[in-house]
Amino acid sequence: MRASLLALPLLLTAAPAFAVPMDDDDDGAAAALAAINVPPALKLMLEAAMESGNENDVAVIVKYARSAAPDSADKLVKIAADWRDSRVKKAQAKIRSADFFALVKGHAELGGYVTTGNTENVGIAAAMELKREGLEWRHKLRIQGDYQESLGITTRERYLAAYEPNWKFDDRAYLYGAAQYESDRFSGFSDRVSVSSGIGYSAIKSPAVKLDLEVGPAFRYTNFIDQASESNAAARGSLDFGWKITKGISVTQNASAYLQNANSTVSSKSALLTRLFGPLSAQFSYSLQFESTPAVGRKSTDSTSRAALVVDF
Repeated sequence: MRASLLALPLLLTAAPAFAVPMDDDDDGAAAALAAINVPPALKLMLEAAMESGNENDVAVIVKYARSAAPDSADKLVKIAADWRDSRVKKAQAKIRSADFFALVKGHAELGGYVTTGNTENVGIAAAMELKREGLEWRHKLRIQGDYQESLGITTRERYLAAYEPNWKFDDRAYLYGAAQYESDRFSGFSDRVSVSSGIGYSAIKSPAVKLDLEVGPAFRYTNFIDQASESNAAARGSLDFGWKITKGISVTQNASAYLQNANSTVSSKSALLTRLFGPLSAQFSYSLQFESTPAVGRKSTDSTSRAALVVDF
């Protein structure tokens, strides 16, 4: 730390004396910087960081600038805080004025395989996720399908559609609603509908790491193929974890559980995402689905390892 502080004045005196253009959002910060007693080179460095919009860079420069100019330390902290507040207010105003679809982001996944010769298999897996992040409301939509044939006979056919609205009443806490439809005749049911509502909490919320937890009551209806249909009350819990390890590599872990007297379900997906170029990434994932009381003649656990291409939009 001492070495860093000793090196800072040398860095400041060596910094080139050029003016950094500031946009309208940074005019207030630039004027405030001009009014305090801070070395000119330090002002240029801080202006450049604000111009780039990188909050981490601004925080680092302010941290060491407080040691280089202790008499202006409190003013530097206030300037940085006011700059961040101004950026937040502008972002909120932009969100308020945007139409619904302007804030929709998402990605599409596509994976598959074909084998010929001694075995003839074809399989395809596709999925799409959409998300709209507003000031008070967040909407999430997920659609996916898996299909597989072996020697002309269908051996896997599973479809899922899920929608979840969130009302954010706090910076981290929110109320959720969830509706999900599944069809998987090879697991013994033609239709399964699940609805739930409860509370969610963003336990970790940072640019690199996120962790959302949800819990609440649920209701499920299952239309079995070889058994009578069932309707059950249940408890639902879910976990949504994401970690951006580097700019081009990230990992995700999604899991959900429906606990009930008749048949509880636990599902999870672990994925590694590697950026290839532009909006295109490669994804390697492992999915697991557990049914505590599966349909007659079915196993309780299904697992799938998959490679897919992912396009962000």
